[in-house]
Amino acid sequence: MAAETNPFDAHSTRARAPTQWDGPSLANRWALVLGASSGFGASTALELARSGMNILGVHLDTRATLANAQRVAEEVRGLGREALFFNVNAADPRKRASVVDSVQERLRGEEHPYVRVVLHSLAFGTLKPFLPPQPEEALTQAQMEMTLDVMAHSLVYWVQELYYRRLLAQGSRVFAMTSAGASRVFPEYGAVSAAKAALESHIRQLALEMGRQGITVVGIQAGVTDTPALRKIPRHEKLLEVARASNPGGRTTTTEDVARAIALLSDDRAGWINGSVVVVDGGEDIVMLGPEDSQG
Repeated sequence: MAAETNPFDAHSTRARAPTQWDGPSLANRWALVLGASSGFGASTALELARSGMNILGVHLDTRATLANAQRVAEEVRGLGREALFFNVNAADPRKRASVVDSVQERLRGEEHPYVRVVLHSLAFGTLKPFLPPQPEEALTQAQMEMTLDVMAHSLVYWVQELYYRRLLAQGSRVFAMTSAGASRVFPEYGAVSAAKAALESHIRQLALEMGRQGITVVGIQAGVTDTPALRKIPRHEKLLEVARASNPGGRTTTTEDVARAIALLSDDRAGWINGSVVVVDGGEDIVMLGPEDSQG
């Protein structure tokens, strides 16, 4: 009888191909959501909990917004699932290591002692033009580096931390939120656009390096969605207006639309989707808009 493949064997050269689907693949598994207190992260945490998953949530909230994270955690528990949330800066290496210490301790002894789904949904960056009329108003090197570090490079660092702690294994799914801004431009979005382009490059590289272990990495490009992050973009009302008017579905994308797509892609039957960007926007991206529409 052939020996069973060890799901934690990082030296394995080939992941097993599933022979058949044998039922729900998410029940009683754990998901790690970076950015769990609002927007795509909050909705995905709740949708995965409805799918039977326990939630590890990382968020950064002040006293004024902490209630958002507490609400999400309580709703997860109300669905009969476990919720373990951390209010820390996800881009801080020491905080990241501390969170993973706690995750490793909590999952020790579990039937499946690894993270089945990871969502990177960190939206914290600088929205400033490169060349405004006054030089003192221009994007700085520190702001550029911070934006790319949080919104792009931190994906790599979290995956490294989880991978070397044996908290990713065959069947694990890693998702990262990108946007049409990875290949398009509009005023003030330069640093975030660069971050999204870098993020998509990281997705491809991680997919290559972990593919043989049966760990997949997928980008999620949502349509224009009314989230706290979007509301920080100058003239975001115009973006919503144009998206609503032009979307073939007759409305804008919601965080719930995206969360349901991530839950579907987390299923074992979606295990051969790797290294790509999946567009979840009701057809918004196929509609041609002029510069006057996108810039307001």
